[in-house]
Amino acid sequence: MADRVIPKSVLLKRKATNLVFLTLTWLAVGIGLSILFWILGYLTLKGIQGINIDLFTKVGGNPDDGGLLHAFVGHAIISFLTVLIGVPVGILIGIYLAEYARFSRFGKVISNVSDIMLAAPSIVIGVFVYIILVKPLGTFNALAGAVSLAILMIPVILKTTENMLHLVPDTLREAAIALGAPKWRVILSVVLPSAKFGILTGIILGIARIVGETAPLLFTSFNNNFLNFNIFKPMASLTVTIYQYALSPFPNWQKQAFAAALILTLFVLFATLTAKLILQRKFKV
Repeated sequence: MADRVIPKSVLLKRKATNLVFLTLTWLAVGIGLSILFWILGYLTLKGIQGINIDLFTKVGGNPDDGGLLHAFVGHAIISFLTVLIGVPVGILIGIYLAEYARFSRFGKVISNVSDIMLAAPSIVIGVFVYIILVKPLGTFNALAGAVSLAILMIPVILKTTENMLHLVPDTLREAAIALGAPKWRVILSVVLPSAKFGILTGIILGIARIVGETAPLLFTSFNNNFLNFNIFKPMASLTVTIYQYALSPFPNWQKQAFAAALILTLFVLFATLTAKLILQRKFKV
């Protein structure tokens, strides 16, 4: 049977349609990138003005002569506690879903709940932790802030771990089991090493997810204008400090807010690029 000849008018119509949609696509890309670079450029220009040695060495409180040492330290403590809570829990649940509950109804329910939690508003998590940790203790505290951020981090690490473990071929598991290894040994010695790059990427993305959150901390750790190391007391964080300083009438605080925002943005950018490089190293994308 001879190939059907496509009329020239149809070909021209297809080319015209393709050109229109291709033009619209590039136009959308151009608008999106223009807005992105405009925001980053503005943030960079304003943020550089507030970066100085006092920003990292002095404690805030004085609008004319202060820094963000308390916010950097507090943010580091809260983030560290968040990692201690969120990373082990996320990885363990991901292992359970991928290795023990892959075909069970209960495992599917947990997986669906984690999908919902990925899109949960962060302020709702903050209110929830406020009810269960802040009110019973009678005060805002850094531990509650870490718990609220960990709840946001866990679904990211959980889904990444689960998906990476699903990519490990079942033949590797079967070979290890055939050699007499118990299931827990197969997971520790065969499955996890094979998926370590993907899991590490999930951890980095999870950290990038929570490091810029503000709403949960407003309801949990709140803020503090002094240097504090007690996790059961209110503690400063960069994000809440940025929010408060940006709304203040003091020019010096506004400069410091832009400087802190620039530092957080660069950290998230660095974390995202690191995760991408790790994936490229593993999968040769």
